[in-house]
Amino acid sequence: MTRENTTTSHPLRGRAGKRQAILDGALTVFARDGYTRASIDAISAEAGVSTRTIYNHFTDKAELFLTVIQESATRAADVQIAIIDRHLRKVIDVETDLIEFGLDWATPMPESAAHFFLVGQVNAEAGHIPQEAIDAWQETGPRRVRRELAGHLRQLAKQGVLRIDDPDRAALHLLLLVSAGLPTHHATLSTEEITKTVTAGVHTFLHGHLRRTSAPEHG
Repeated sequence: MTRENTTTSHPLRGRAGKRQAILDGALTVFARDGYTRASIDAISAEAGVSTRTIYNHFTDKAELFLTVIQESATRAADVQIAIIDRHLRKVIDVETDLIEFGLDWATPMPESAAHFFLVGQVNAEAGHIPQEAIDAWQETGPRRVRRELAGHLRQLAKQGVLRIDDPDRAALHLLLLVSAGLPTHHATLSTEEITKTVTAGVHTFLHGHLRRTSAPEHG
């Protein structure tokens, strides 16, 4: 059992502080070990609290994982939605703005690194993770982000800039295209490699969705 640090300089002051330390420690362990291999003992050691303290806050590992992935997905989605709003709230040149959005999207986000390592673990062992946790992650993270992007694409279609029948599907296509071929953690890729991938993805997207004026008829 891990002995808790109770010195006045330690950040674990009060129930809320201990709960946050547990969540931070659990995110580190789940992202590193995955759901199946992660143990409460390992989380206890990482968080600097006793296992008893963990069980005072969470019924079991499943409940802890559910809370961790929901909160982690929410934070990551907030970052991604900020990127979407920054580039697509007011579009001046659709190709340029979509490429700039894609470059920002594809650039590694240090503040969300642990979350995306966690997502990699979830994808690797989805069959062993409670479905409730997977559904919660999808709803608070990817689906929420796609809805936000779809809203901006829908607005561009209303403005006559894009030709889109299904904004939700178009949002999914755009996200896949601007990251096609890029590894989940691509900090080692050069700016040139990311730019080529994003530019090709945007061009492919616009090939299917850019509204074109009819060519004049020649009599």
